Amino acid sequence: MTEITPGQGRTARLERATSESSVMVEINLDGTGVSSIDTSVPFYDHMLTALSKHSLIDMNIKATGDTHIDAHHTVEDVAISLGEVLRVALGNKAGIRRFGEATIPLDEALANAVVDVSGRPYLVHGGEPAGQEYHLIGGHFTGSLTRHVFEAITLHAQICLHMTVIAGRDPHHIVEAQFKAFARALRSAVEPDPRVTGIPSTKGLL
Repeated sequence: MTEITPGQGRTARLERATSESSVMVEINLDGTGVSSIDTSVPFYDHMLTALSKHSLIDMNIKATGDTHIDAHHTVEDVAISLGEVLRVALGNKAGIRRFGEATIPLDEALANAVVDVSGRPYLVHGGEPAGQEYHLIGGHFTGSLTRHVFEAITLHAQICLHMTVIAGRDPHHIVEAQFKAFARALRSAVEPDPRVTGIPSTKGLL
């Protein structure tokens, strides 16, 4: 069961319950990066906190699930829910910048993210070093989940994301640089642009 509610301004709230997880996500696109996040997967909490902080999107996320089996279901369902509320909070996308790009370092790691709030979901993800997908980070979060999170967000938010890892050695840093790069690119893409009138597309629809 999924119930999604648009709020006043660019806000939205979603409650999603399945046999595998129970998720509540609410966001404010015009926030200051304040967050309260508890997904029951500590490293994921850390990444989503960074996403909120550096995108300036206020986020309240609570989730429980069958993490005794694997963190996969809970991580995926939170990402699906986050994508859905992003899509709803954006509304008709009038007046936004639409595009955003950021290259972010974290010590030896470097990641580049390019976002298009296009209405067409698409993910290009590459550059992670061989074996990154097998690393277990923080005891719960497998490296392969990073791409899976971005897949779920892009699909359900209906955005295009090109994510490229340029450098990195430490698995934690490689993931965190990607989340921070996505945050800064997303921040730019969803920001109102005072010079834009209406929908930023020659088609008149995003």
